[in-house]
Amino acid sequence: MNINQATDYGFRAVLFLAQQPVGKVVEAQTIAHSQVIPMRFLLKIMPSLTKAGIVKSQRGVGGGYALARNPQDITLMDVLEAIEGPVYLNRCLIDEDLCSKQGPPSCPVHQALAAIQQRLNHDFDSYNFADFID
Repeated sequence: MNINQATDYGFRAVLFLAQQPVGKVVEAQTIAHSQVIPMRFLLKIMPSLTKAGIVKSQRGVGGGYALARNPQDITLMDVLEAIEGPVYLNRCLIDEDLCSKQGPPSCPVHQALAAIQQRLNHDFDSYNFADFID
């Protein structure tokens, strides 16, 4: 598994917004500059975070972004899935028809991967953005 650059930027943007006073709307340029995120990347990932209900956008003068939920209600998994989609180690874990061995009973590795996947999901879900605020 490899977290892509867009997700890394998403983590940073959400953390920055979590560090702001509740409800404060921050311009995209301020987020990009403070978190060293190229503006083109930020503008590409923010709609995904908005669609997932993690951030809300405000248009017009004084517009920008703010968290849509409390930091303690936003997990690393929320951001990861908002940007990358479902997280899985192997495609057979989301669709057994895609298993090259025709499903878990005939693939001894499937159960091990499923257990690892479950722990990975749990770990990403166990950290919320309030955990990272001083």
